[in-house]
This record gives sequence, structure tokens and C-alpha cells, in this order.
Amino acid sequence: MSAQVQGSVFCRIFAMFVCLLTLAQLGSAADDPKAKQIDAILSAVTSKNEPGLAVVVRKNGHTVFERGYGMRDLRSGLPIDKHTNFRLASVTKQFTAMAVMLLVHDGKLHYEDRLTDIFPGFPAYGQQITIRNLLNHTSGLQDYVDLLYKKYPDKDSDQIPQINDEGVLSMMKEQTGTKFPPGTKWEYSNSGYCVLAMVVQTVSGKPFGDFLHDRIFAPLKMRNTLEFEYGKNRVPDRAYGYTKVGGRWLETDQSPTSATLGDGSIYSSVDDLIKWDDALWNHTLLTEEEMRPAITPVILPEGRLLPKGHDGIPHEYGFGWFLEPYRGHKRMDHEGGTVGFHHNISRFLDEKLTIIVLCNRLDLSAWGQVHAIADLYLVDGK
Repeated sequence: MSAQVQGSVFCRIFAMFVCLLTLAQLGSAADDPKAKQIDAILSAVTSKNEPGLAVVVRKNGHTVFERGYGMRDLRSGLPIDKHTNFRLASVTKQFTAMAVMLLVHDGKLHYEDRLTDIFPGFPAYGQQITIRNLLNHTSGLQDYVDLLYKKYPDKDSDQIPQINDEGVLSMMKEQTGTKFPPGTKWEYSNSGYCVLAMVVQTVSGKPFGDFLHDRIFAPLKMRNTLEFEYGKNRVPDRAYGYTKVGGRWLETDQSPTSATLGDGSIYSSVDDLIKWDDALWNHTLLTEEEMRPAITPVILPEGRLLPKGHDGIPHEYGFGWFLEPYRGHKRMDHEGGTVGFHHNISRFLDEKLTIIVLCNRLDLSAWGQVHAIADLYLVDGK
């Protein structure tokens, strides 16, 4: 047999092997006894002719369900699939936190560094704000969204110019103090995470989006995940956000706050988020010890209570992650909500269960869908 023929036979055999392996993997996911139940839950709240959602469910490091429902873009009619990229909104914060933690790992930054250490021209009140305060929402920084709307009191939302992270930092420099003494209270702060993006950019010497790409997305082979910046890059397989008004779907994809990066402008897909999930389980980017601060709840001074969420449970927050349990099960999760989008990523630590739901419509609660799916796995404690 000639070498050419031998090579051809080998290629065919290898191709058959890959095909069989792929079918086996697909079969293992499809054969999951809960797959039909998950599909029934999500099919009941979506339609193929409307905006929808993408979902992935993972157990013990394996993907057991991954599917898209509805359309990513009503103009093109293209369907949502596992590669569809959604604007993650506040799910972005876990990546911003990871970027900061990687700089700590590099020895270029410390959690107790002050704002005035990073930005010497920052007002004196920044001497009391640490990187840790920014990460766990105890900085007390003024809300840039409130300040933005105060700046343009006579304009509608769609008439207000977009602000970026540098603009937020400048806005914070114009203030004379914080809403409360740093470290004494907990209040969710988008301002803090915009400032953190500028911290990463200043300390690393790279644009924030480039740092995320070089240190997180590229090493994890999250090839279609990016920080979207209008005019600089484009989002492949992009989902657009929608809101239903008067029975009609309106594209509500952008707002005055859509250009800030640190608090909410990453685009990603459930398929790329599988790689992120694997990296977290396997401690690919940081060791287990280095990751521990991110999943350690903030502790306020004695006598100070954390505010309660909509479910009545006091907010517990680490670095870029809420740490509140669900039905007694230990969990790290984060929601993301903005014009036209609503998401949730929940990781149940003891069960090694991850559920991610990304929606490009505002009338669906990603949180509710995650809980409905979680109940299939957690109700019997298995």
C-alpha cells in the first residue's frame, strides 16, 4: 500500500473516530434524564419568533444541557444558539474582579492599596477607599448613573451622551466625599467597578479590554468573548436586546451607560462561558488560595447589618460574586440586567453544578429560570 493511500485511509479512520466521539458526547447530554424537563421549562416561556435565551447546565465538570431558544436579532431572524454573544451587563463584574486579582497575583497591586496610591490626583477622600472596598461594594462612591441624570435633567434617556470608565473616574474626582464612610456599609456600586477598570488600565499599562483579552479570554480560548467598544471592535454572532411595549418588540440595546466597561460591557456566549466555568473549577488562572477572597463574604463592623435582597436574604458579596445560598445550598452567583438583557450565572459549589441563562428580552427573569432548573437537581440533594 502506498504512503498516499495509507494516509488517506488513516484520515478516514480518524474522521470516523472524531465523529463517533462527538456523537457519544452529544448522546450523553441528550440522555440526561432532566434534559426533557429543562427543555419543557424553557420552551414554555419562549417562542422561536421572538427574542429568547441561551442556557447551559453543567454537572461535575461536564455539560449536560446546552441550547438556544428564540431569535438573537429580529431584523435578521437569526436564531439563538450556543455561540450567540449577549451583552453580559453586571455578570462582567466577575471578570473585572479577576483582572484585579491577577494584578495582585503579579505583585503589582494590593487589596489594601488606596485610590490615592493609584491616582495621585484623586481628592483626599480617596485616601480612605481601598481596592478591597471597590471589589466588595463598601467604597461608598457616589452613583455615576444618578450623577449622570442630574447632569442632564431636561433630557430623555436616549438624548444623554454615553459615558465611559474614564468619564466615571473624572466624575468621582469632582465629588467631595462618599455616601458613607468606606467599609462601614454595603451598597452595590457600578461606579466602583468602572473605577476598577481604570485601576487595571493604569497599573497594567494596557487598555482594560486588551488586559482582559491577554490575561483571561485568550488563555482560556474564549475566542468570541470581548469588551465591546463602539468603533473599535465588533461583536460576532451578536444578540440584540429587546423590550416588549404595547404588544410590540422594541430594540432597546443601548443606553447612556452602555459604554462603561468595568461594570457591564463584556459580550460572551454560553459556549465560551463553559470555558470560564472550567477555569474556575480547575483554578486555571489563580490558585484555590488566591481565589478565596473572591468567595469570602464581606464583613461589616460590629453592629452593622448587610441589607436584604428581594428574597429577604441579607446580601453577601465577595469580589464580583454574590455568595447567598439557595434553599440551603452554597452558591456563588451574579445577575446582569440592562436595557434589553437579563442574565444569571449560578455555581452551586458542593454539588459542582453550574447553570447559566442569558436572555435578550426584559420580560424574562433569568434568575427565575435558573431556580426552576436548579430545583430539578437540588430538591433531592443529589
